[in-house]
Amino acid sequence: MDSPPLKPKPAIPSHLTNAPSPLSTSTEARDRKERDTLYAAIESSSRGRQAVNFDGPNGQFKPSSSNMDSLALNCKHKPICNDIDEETWKEDSAAPTPLATSRAHSPYTQHPTIDFDGLSWPSRGTRKRKEATEQQKEERLTKLAGAVRTILECVGEDPDREGLLDTPERYAKALLFFTKGYEENLRDIVNGAVFHEDHDELVIVKDIEIFSLCEHHLVPFTGKMHIGYIPNRRVIGLSKLARIAEMFSRRLQVQERLTKQVALALSEMLQPQGVAVVVESSHLCMVMRGVQKTGASTVTSCMLGRMRSTAKTREEFLNLISRG
Repeated sequence: MDSPPLKPKPAIPSHLTNAPSPLSTSTEARDRKERDTLYAAIESSSRGRQAVNFDGPNGQFKPSSSNMDSLALNCKHKPICNDIDEETWKEDSAAPTPLATSRAHSPYTQHPTIDFDGLSWPSRGTRKRKEATEQQKEERLTKLAGAVRTILECVGEDPDREGLLDTPERYAKALLFFTKGYEENLRDIVNGAVFHEDHDELVIVKDIEIFSLCEHHLVPFTGKMHIGYIPNRRVIGLSKLARIAEMFSRRLQVQERLTKQVALALSEMLQPQGVAVVVESSHLCMVMRGVQKTGASTVTSCMLGRMRSTAKTREEFLNLISRG
């Protein structure tokens, strides 16, 4: 008996018919990948910079006698999740690319993203400040005031003249207020204000005023933050969005990291269908010094989930925040 004739292979690939694409990924997996990518970006942006010499061996920078100590830390970063003591950081083999080796170990512990031991993206000194006793707070204020007095002397002033007599203490108190975000965390700010609600359309709070300090020059940058998200059966109290923006901005920051931190915090807390954060600000380090362009403003954005993958949703958000 003759064998039945072989059926020809269809000209249309299976994933173009009703069968699932071998390259397709679930929405949950895609969103998780987005968050992981942004975690790494924040972690990288928190690190101290080292100059890169692209003419060096293998395109990497060459160590010099002046930076040998700091260069010892320039290994591939391995995040530590259970301690923030600097002594626990471990060195690994050097990364093969200049981009991976151009920054020192991060003083920030990024994982888990919302709350690491109650610190919400801490620096190494955050724990001491957050849990300080009244006596320790007084000692901190005195030490900071002494440092300000030294600054006044170094710029050519007389700290003992009438106008500057109380300036060191006044500025020390002001600086502690400017950075009060180190004493706050998401758990306390949200305070259980997450509610189940059958709503799946955009929620936007725009024109949130932010005031922060550039970590490179310790001068202010100010502007507005616009936050939007598409709920997935969970919403957050509207005032909490502004409080989250305030907490992360009242720290030494760069605008790019600030934008990502707010977006990731909302993404982790609510697990929404999408999150969008746009920040518009003016940096005094660019206005008062350096290039001195007084009219320049900086805009950064971070889009997650449907806000990133769906152009119409993203366009709707951007149109709504641009209205006067």
